[in-house]
Amino acid sequence: MLCAPLLMGGACEKKPTKPDDTGAMNALDHAGSGGSAAGSDSAAPAVAEGPVDTTPLPGVDMTKLTGDKKDLFFKLVGSLKSPCGKAHSLRTSVTSDATCKRAPFAVRYVAALLEDEATDKIAREEYAKKYEQTGAVVNLDVSKAPRAGTDDARIKIVEFFDYECPHCALFKPMMEQVIADKGSSISVSFLMFPIESKHPEARGAAQAALAANQLGNFKAMHDKLFEASPKHSRDQIMGYAKELGFDPAKFAAAYDAAGPQVTADLKQGDDAGVDSTPTVFFNGRKFEGPKYPRYLEMWIDEELAVNR
Repeated sequence: MLCAPLLMGGACEKKPTKPDDTGAMNALDHAGSGGSAAGSDSAAPAVAEGPVDTTPLPGVDMTKLTGDKKDLFFKLVGSLKSPCGKAHSLRTSVTSDATCKRAPFAVRYVAALLEDEATDKIAREEYAKKYEQTGAVVNLDVSKAPRAGTDDARIKIVEFFDYECPHCALFKPMMEQVIADKGSSISVSFLMFPIESKHPEARGAAQAALAANQLGNFKAMHDKLFEASPKHSRDQIMGYAKELGFDPAKFAAAYDAAGPQVTADLKQGDDAGVDSTPTVFFNGRKFEGPKYPRYLEMWIDEELAVNR
């Protein structure tokens, strides 16, 4: 069984629920998949099999990798492709190619996956999603979005989420930890993506969050909406606003005015290929790793180092 970081692949999907999907079992099925969508080609070794080079690599902490895990680590670094698109292995990149700035980070990424009980197949799939299957960069308008972190940060993160999605609720403290750890290096913008076909009152919750942001206290309402989920009727939301100290008339007006922004956020998500929540973008590139602080922060550190 995979440990927590690799179980964070669950998501609330926008597509219609299949007839045989049922509640908790469906959620567990999605979580247990590790969020992997890579095909068999992605899992195949990039370099022909042969004697495995077990020479230690500089800067890689191997203390948590013992026995079979250590053997698998050396097998992977010798057979995975260069993270810089070169015609050689990851091992060659990290030992002999000084121009490949991603190589040291890629090696540590593989080690982290194995520490978290990834199998050979899952490790290859996660590596491929990060270094081989890079999607197009999308431009997202976050000028009206609630934001945390440093506005002029080099790493701009965008999260699409739904206040009634249980996976978003699980991911919330993960993102909060990343903000606490990396706040001076990142900005995090929150775009609304209520999946109304499954969560009929999620749009109202999104409007409430945007209204609170307009009135200067997004964080308090953001926390309350997740805490109270799925109790998001208009009357319940107005009660939360009063509880949090908002002026009732001003909040009601801002709530009603927020509808078009929710629609605009949804369109941005659709145009960017968002089909589930939570979905995260790093500088316009979709984050495909395990949704856990360790991996989010590894992506941040790598981008800061590579894109100076």
